[in-house]
Amino acid sequence: MKAWKQCVAALAVALVGGTASAAAQKIQVWHAMDPAHAAIFEAFVAQYNKSQSDVAVELSVAPSFEAMETGVAQAIRDKRAPHFVQLPDYHNPEGVAKDNRVMPMHELLAKHPVRDLQWFLPQTTSYVRDSRGRLLALPLMAEAPVMFYNRDLFKKAGLNPDAPARTWQELQGQLIALQKSGVACPYATSDMVWIHQENLAASNNQPFATRNNGMDSGRAELLVNGLLHVRHMALMKSWVKSSLFPQISVNSESDAPFARGECAILTSGTGAWAQLDPKRFSAGIAPIPRYLEASKEGGMPLIGGSALWALSGHPAPEQAAMGKFVAWLATPAVAAQWHQSTGYLPMTEAAARAADVSFYNRIPGAKAMVDLMDDTPGQNSRGIRLPQYPKVLAILNEEMASILQGNKPPMQAQGDAVRRASAAMGGK
Repeated sequence: MKAWKQCVAALAVALVGGTASAAAQKIQVWHAMDPAHAAIFEAFVAQYNKSQSDVAVELSVAPSFEAMETGVAQAIRDKRAPHFVQLPDYHNPEGVAKDNRVMPMHELLAKHPVRDLQWFLPQTTSYVRDSRGRLLALPLMAEAPVMFYNRDLFKKAGLNPDAPARTWQELQGQLIALQKSGVACPYATSDMVWIHQENLAASNNQPFATRNNGMDSGRAELLVNGLLHVRHMALMKSWVKSSLFPQISVNSESDAPFARGECAILTSGTGAWAQLDPKRFSAGIAPIPRYLEASKEGGMPLIGGSALWALSGHPAPEQAAMGKFVAWLATPAVAAQWHQSTGYLPMTEAAARAADVSFYNRIPGAKAMVDLMDDTPGQNSRGIRLPQYPKVLAILNEEMASILQGNKPPMQAQGDAVRRASAAMGGK
């Protein structure tokens, strides 16, 4: 944290990929990626800087999104704003785009077009599009919620590694078998709200909030106090009590113990793949489980993740350099390699086509997950648009913790979450 504060105070960032030539136009990218993804991004930027002499991309890494946003605000006040910043998905991209410090991506690309802009897949970029379908930010870190599992531990427990659970009830049986085989951490999850609230609804083809998940006009209310959510949280609470679910994390903390082979099953975003080492164990990937009684056909997951947002106020030569960097990131070969290296979803149709078939063959279930993105999202999977969502997110995390820690019964906590969220979003 101290190092980041010094970086912000001095507004000095290290150039990735060596010293740039004097003629190169410098642009700054500030991000808060985890170490695994940060290392990959640094390598990509170094490759870009070495591949041409017109643009030099400089990177600055913050210890958290909160620290970075504070640093960016100070940099803007000092009239030394970076060119791109990574922001998480707060389910209000139109609100972010209205900030006069932000340049919507479609405006940057209108001035400096990317070849074949239609390549950007609507299925994996909807979380950074406005109601008119215009791209507001670069969806470089788009993720789908998935279930990773350790195929080696499945075999040790006598489970079929080619048959991961399709339902939460079936998953419980597999967790018990894993526990009996000696696995101390049968199940772990990251991003609790995204997996167990938002995508619990979407994967079961249920709305997360009224008014079309807030996509329609008018004040929306959460719907997490219904039978589906209450029942699911009761199941999660029982798993905690029986030690099937010892790893609880609000953000992505559980990705690491799964990658170390300590946990047998992990629900997280596809980006967790970047931490996995195939030399350590064989991993598989599957859709997150659902409840057949809630929806026989189920629904598509909600795509989320962070994105690179362009900041306004930079002179024309710097904007041109920003456009060149975006164009390079969107080229099929680069975008495909980024997808395969990070686990993030392909941004473009060309990137999906360019991905190496052998890459998917090494990851059982991966091709099916990517192919799922070809489907048209249903009404409950198009996205979520709610005001003050950082506050709502904090409330949901608090109430879920109260359930898992045994402080509140699920029905009370989920009801309290709805009431508190309503007040946070401007309701009564």
